[in-house]
Amino acid sequence: MVYLAFGLLSVGVYYALPIFVGTIPLRVVVYCAVSTSAALAVWWGVRRNRPEPRAPWIVLGLSQLVYALADTTFYIAHYVLNDPSYPAVADAFYLGHYPLVVVGLLMLIRQRRSHRDLPSLLDAVSLTVVAGLLSWVFVIGPQTRLGTPLLVEMVSLAYPLMDLVLLLVSLRLLFGGGRRDASFVLLALWLVAILTADTAYVLQRLDLSYTAGNFLDAIWLTGNLALGACALHPSMGRMAQAVDVPALRLSWPRLAILSGGALIGPALLLVQHAQGVRRDVPVIAAGCAVLFALTATRLAGLAVDQRRLAITDSLTRLRSRRYFEARLADDLARAKRTGSPLGVVILDVDRFKAINDRFGHPAGDRVLVEVANRLRAIAGSGRVLARYGGEEFALIATGSDAENLSRLAERLRHGVSHHPIAVSGRRSVTVTLSAGTAAFAPHYGTASALVSAADRALYLAKDLGRDRAVAGGTSLTEHREDVAVDYLNQVADLVDLRVASPGRSLAIAEWARTVADHLKRDPAEVHNAHRAGRLLDVGMIVLPDDLLTESGPLTDQQWHLLHEHPDSGARMVGVLPDHGEVAEVIRQHHERWDGAGYPNGLSRDGIRIEARILSVCDAWAAMRADRPHRRALTHEQAVRELRSGRGARFDPDLVDVFLALLEQGTVGDLTAGPGSAVSREDSRLS
Repeated sequence: MVYLAFGLLSVGVYYALPIFVGTIPLRVVVYCAVSTSAALAVWWGVRRNRPEPRAPWIVLGLSQLVYALADTTFYIAHYVLNDPSYPAVADAFYLGHYPLVVVGLLMLIRQRRSHRDLPSLLDAVSLTVVAGLLSWVFVIGPQTRLGTPLLVEMVSLAYPLMDLVLLLVSLRLLFGGGRRDASFVLLALWLVAILTADTAYVLQRLDLSYTAGNFLDAIWLTGNLALGACALHPSMGRMAQAVDVPALRLSWPRLAILSGGALIGPALLLVQHAQGVRRDVPVIAAGCAVLFALTATRLAGLAVDQRRLAITDSLTRLRSRRYFEARLADDLARAKRTGSPLGVVILDVDRFKAINDRFGHPAGDRVLVEVANRLRAIAGSGRVLARYGGEEFALIATGSDAENLSRLAERLRHGVSHHPIAVSGRRSVTVTLSAGTAAFAPHYGTASALVSAADRALYLAKDLGRDRAVAGGTSLTEHREDVAVDYLNQVADLVDLRVASPGRSLAIAEWARTVADHLKRDPAEVHNAHRAGRLLDVGMIVLPDDLLTESGPLTDQQWHLLHEHPDSGARMVGVLPDHGEVAEVIRQHHERWDGAGYPNGLSRDGIRIEARILSVCDAWAAMRADRPHRRALTHEQAVRELRSGRGARFDPDLVDVFLALLEQGTVGDLTAGPGSAVSREDSRLS
């Protein structure tokens, strides 16, 4: 700050002083002192701040020294020797400092980036092409038509060409990643000052209006001071370090600048047409073609990036669950056509919650990343490996039969548990995995059925003591499937008891089947609606009792927990054989017709018909039962509520169907479910 303040004061003094005080060209001395001070500041900054590496700053300091020498030569020629000839020796020094600046900046850019950044390079090239078009039309083109001597023309053209190269490198530095501390801002200010003053200088040279000592000197001197202050700032030592700071994203201002730049060519042609001029058409056409190619490349890159983000887990860099499911469906269809082997492995980190509780969530994330890296190394690049859930991983093994699948699962488990994983400092933990496998067989009609078989085998591996692999489809796992169905039916009964509405899920299931039958839906949809109605709220079993019996307004945290129960229920039901579609109905039953529901914000026909039916049935059951926080609504009040939700919360057509069936007495009675009501004493889970 002291250097900047003193330097800016010197700039003011420069303009206040006469050129000579006696025989001393004091004004020249002040100008050259300010220019030279920037080179000395860079030298001192390198010594004090010890940047690593030092090479970029040494080159930038040398460029400023050459620039100061050019200033000294120029102003002595103008003010002391009264020699305003152009070009002069000073121009050789001025032009010589450009390559040094470009090399120094390129070295800095290379050190700052932690990965390739093609989008930033494309944006920098695009804007440089735009600047090149403008420079050709208003500077370079007119200069070539003046008929000046060859040396004058060459030097006059060298300045804008050098500025274009410097602009390209400067934009690449600005758009790229890395730290953006105070030193970076000051460096950017220096570059802006150079480019602005140089452009104005060339235009003034072109129209013969340039005089030494005009306002451009203030811009050049301010830029020199910015470079010196940049080198003296403590953050200068960190500027060249490669850190994981993302490059500037494609924000709306950046997009607007790029879009406006792409229109420069047509705008120039329109201006020339209005002036009755036909110049530079080939150059403008070539520039437009280059800009079009750059824009197309940029858009293609954006599409690739968006696809990669959509199919990649942000933490582990494995494929996402959505990609896994889509790829498995394709591979399963191919296996059915060709009869080739296909298998799935589902792996789960044992006791992962204990790792999070003991070492913290950042340590848990490090464990997941390392587990993913080890699994990737063993699975190889030819297989699809995905993060399937929080601490779950899934693998598609094409060409692997049941025997090879089991061996693969064992290799994956041992590859992870063989060496401890560092979690914090010198602390490490041995991580084990449980695995379930399922090899394709004709009775696995869908991809979800194959995954469910592997999931059931995984749960069995957990029950048998963890740290093992179990193959799906065995007699033991099939027996466990029957137990699981019975278990979830009991969970549904227990949830009904917890919300003080015994038999509720049985009634909803019957209503849903009645509505689906009335609509003449196909048998599979009728079955899904009935089965999903029975297991609708099993995900609530994980919710605390005080949340289900809360009589006052819910907190944000309680709402968050409540909104998770459809996903929890779908996961629980999804492990049952042939319940993949039922699980998806359960996941969607709190979606709304207007898209304001949860968990995925689906709307209208994007919601499965079975889920839309259950939404109406579930709402009726909730309104007609006593709850801890309110009494049941009357029949008339509940009807009004359903009608008020038509087209917003509920499918309007389904509301009409439900109310019509309600008048007939075939739906709506909470005591009319099949079998006797379930009491708390009857539930083995209570």
